Amino acid sequence: MRVVEIRGGSGPAGCLFVGERPEPIAGPGQIRIRVRAAGVNRPDILQRLGRYPAPPSASDILGLEVAGEVDQVGAGVARWSVEDRVCALLGGGGYAEFAVVDARHALPVPEDMDFVQAAALPETVCTVFANVLEAGALKAGETLLIHGATSGIGVTAIQMAKAAGARVIATSRGPEKTGAARRLGADLSLDASASDMEEAIRSFGGADVVLDMVGADYAALNQAVLNPFGRWVVIATQSGAMAQVDLARLMMKRITLTGSTLRARPACEKARLIAGVEATAWPWILSGAVRPPIEATFPLEDASAAHLRLEAGGHIGKIVLTV
Repeated sequence: MRVVEIRGGSGPAGCLFVGERPEPIAGPGQIRIRVRAAGVNRPDILQRLGRYPAPPSASDILGLEVAGEVDQVGAGVARWSVEDRVCALLGGGGYAEFAVVDARHALPVPEDMDFVQAAALPETVCTVFANVLEAGALKAGETLLIHGATSGIGVTAIQMAKAAGARVIATSRGPEKTGAARRLGADLSLDASASDMEEAIRSFGGADVVLDMVGADYAALNQAVLNPFGRWVVIATQSGAMAQVDLARLMMKRITLTGSTLRARPACEKARLIAGVEATAWPWILSGAVRPPIEATFPLEDASAAHLRLEAGGHIGKIVLTV
C-alpha cells in the first residue's frame, strides 16, 4: 500500500514522501479501514519534527484520524461489517491507503456526510469532549473561552460548546478569523492582537472554562479572567510551556488547572472516550449542529503541502488528505 513516510526520520515538510509498506492485517478486536480521507493535525507536524514520537504500540506512520470503509474485520468484532462507513481515532497510521484500528475506536459516518468531513471529526471531537466537557466540566449557561479559536480544535470547540448550551468567547488573529469565529457561533470574538482583551472578557462576564492551546503568553490573562471555580484546561503550548502561575490567585478563586494529551491514552480509556462522544456529541453531528469547516484538501501525495498550509497558521478549520 502507499503511505506517507518521513525521509530521515524527521525534518521540514519537504521530507515527506510517498513510499510502499505491506498492507496491515486486522487482528482480534480490530478492523481494517480502506482510507478515503485522513485529518491533518498539529501533532503530525510535531512528530515529523521529531518532537512527538508515536507510542510504542502505534504505527510510526503519521495520521491520527481517518474515514473510509471497513474492508476487514478481526476475530471477536461484532459491531462492524465489511463496507460499513466509519471514521476512527488512531494512534498513528492514517496517512496510508489502509489503517488498522481497535474496533472500539471507530464511529459511524452519518449518511449525509462525505469522507472528507468525517475524517475531520475523531481527533478534534474527542479532544474537545475530553477537555471541555469532561475535564472542564462545561455546563449549559456557562462561558467557554477558546484561544486559537479558528484552528481545527477551536472551530470544533465553538460548535460543541454552543450545542451544549454554553456561551463562547473566541480569540484569534485578524478580522478574517474573528469574523469566521463569529459566524461559527462565538458570542464574543476578539482579535488576539488587540491590547484590551482582558477588559473585553471581564465586561462579558469572564470565563468559567478556558481551552488553552497557546500556553505561556496567555497564562496571566487566563488567571485574570477566570471566574470563581473556573477551570483552565491546557492542551498545547505553542507560545511556550514555562508560565508564571499565581498560586494565591488560584487559591482565592478556587481555580482548577489541568491539562492532557490524547494519543498516549490506553486503548480502554480511548474506548470509553469514544463511547462518550457517540452518546453526547454524535447526535449534534447527526443534526448538523457540529460540522467543523474544511479549510483545504490535498491528495496523499501532497502531504508536504498540507503540512506547510497548517504550519503557515492562516487556516480556518480543518485540513484533510484525500486517498
